[in-house]
Amino acid sequence: MRRLSIGIMGLMALVFMATALAACGGGSSSAGSPTPNASPTGVVNITMWHGDLDYAAKADNTLVAQWNKANPNIQVKALYNGSNDYALQKTLTAIAGGKPPDITYLFGSWMANIAKSPKVVLLNELMANDPSFDWNDFWPAERLAATVNGKIVGLPALVDNLAIVYNKKLFDKAGLSYPTAQWTWDDFRAAAKKLTIPAQKQFGWAYPADASEDTVWHWEAMLWNYGGDILTPDNKQAAFNATPGVQALSILGDMATIDHSIYIDTTNTKIQQTFNNGHIGMLVTGPWDLPGFPNVQFGVQVMPANHQTISGPDNWVILNNGADRVNASWAFLKWFTGAKQQMYYDLQTGALPIRQSQQQQPVFQTYLTKYPGTDLFVKNMSNAVKARPTIPQYSKISTFLGQAIVSVLLGKADAKTALDQAAQQTNAALAVPGP
Repeated sequence: MRRLSIGIMGLMALVFMATALAACGGGSSSAGSPTPNASPTGVVNITMWHGDLDYAAKADNTLVAQWNKANPNIQVKALYNGSNDYALQKTLTAIAGGKPPDITYLFGSWMANIAKSPKVVLLNELMANDPSFDWNDFWPAERLAATVNGKIVGLPALVDNLAIVYNKKLFDKAGLSYPTAQWTWDDFRAAAKKLTIPAQKQFGWAYPADASEDTVWHWEAMLWNYGGDILTPDNKQAAFNATPGVQALSILGDMATIDHSIYIDTTNTKIQQTFNNGHIGMLVTGPWDLPGFPNVQFGVQVMPANHQTISGPDNWVILNNGADRVNASWAFLKWFTGAKQQMYYDLQTGALPIRQSQQQQPVFQTYLTKYPGTDLFVKNMSNAVKARPTIPQYSKISTFLGQAIVSVLLGKADAKTALDQAAQQTNAALAVPGP
């Protein structure tokens, strides 16, 4: 999730693209399924699209080189395909053009959209026929985000979650005790208010307010903390405008408009730097931000109340370019997402373990030492028990919620009114099949 920054119009464009291209493709997403675990014949060349740069790309290339050396009959080429924000659009365009990659990296919130394509390989049978593959080793939230109507669409590629990251120096100056696991949201609000010093442009908290999915998923974690849900269990009606949702958005609005304790970043570009400069007491963020705070002595604590957090699993999706290439892709991804290989990747990048068994790897403690604060985020994965709805309409719902949250943050609407309007829009979208 750390790479997600696409805006409202971008989300809508991707939904439109997904619908149009899936309609052109037709058929079933299980069409042409390969023989489970069959060995590829001859030398098979496959391509893997990703959006990694710098040290992450170097880690990818190192692992791919290891695989290629050990498996001369399956040769993998890892290709940078530009920003992951546009990976769905590029993948669907490649499918429509008849030249898709064999493996592509996609955000978990897009699984329902890509699942509509007949080129997507469903992994249920491959997993069921492979006793060496332990699907349950992946965190529950990852498995939820990779599954659409019981069909496993992808393998986890990246996992994150949200927790409180706080500036110890500012807490000490304010005479405040550090956040604890017993904190309520009222405790959080009280601390943020005491940390706020307008004359010094110091704020207790900061919130991304560009109405993007970044705006939304921060609030969804709060919604779950208050005991609410995004949709009803059958995914047919909005549930976020019930009492828990109103409570979650009301405290956000009160902190912004009454306490003035929130640094509202409508561009979603300044929060990390402002925190690193010592002007923000607390963030609700993930492990990807920690290396960007060299000037701050920070601590990490779980979110208030029931500690539920939101995980942003992204996935590797296999596309069907014939049985040999699919079987080769499956063989490679099984290895690439293995505990040993992923522990190497995480040690180079600071990413969280996608497999629970990585905690038993010999270098796991070295990883925790190298990336201070990461231990809490690893433990926090047990608090990620829900996922955003894996339905094609989610991008639209995110747009409605993003607009509602920003309107409350800016004092343009109260929480109940804003959420009721978003719920009406959501119910209308859910009444129409597809995006």
